[in-house]
Amino acid sequence: MICMTALTITAQTKTTPKVEVIYFHGKQRCATCMAIERSTRELLEHDFSKQMKDGTVTFRTVDISTAAGEQTARKYHITWSALFVNSWKKDREIRNDMTRFAFKNARNNTKEFKQGIKNKVKELIK
Repeated sequence: MICMTALTITAQTKTTPKVEVIYFHGKQRCATCMAIERSTRELLEHDFSKQMKDGTVTFRTVDISTAAGEQTARKYHITWSALFVNSWKKDREIRNDMTRFAFKNARNNTKEFKQGIKNKVKELIK
């Protein structure tokens, strides 16, 4: 079962992707943190390559130890590593915090991790 929290936020721009995957990290990164980024990138590039090319799905990493990253982290109420899979509907961002799921599975249960993220992205693309 995937644990997540959804939060709706008003969009600031109309040029946003339908699904945006954001991985937040600090300057120091543990093996699990690196596995989250690596496995997420692999999944998206393999299973959603067409959608990434056309901009329907995007992936970005945010280093929260930088000034720009810190500002973005504040917007998401992030204080350390986190993974969000967000959708945009009618110019509104719907946030899905996948952090717990990611830390539970990315390093030691990669297959489950990738399947969970894949399912969430597929659900949000609709």
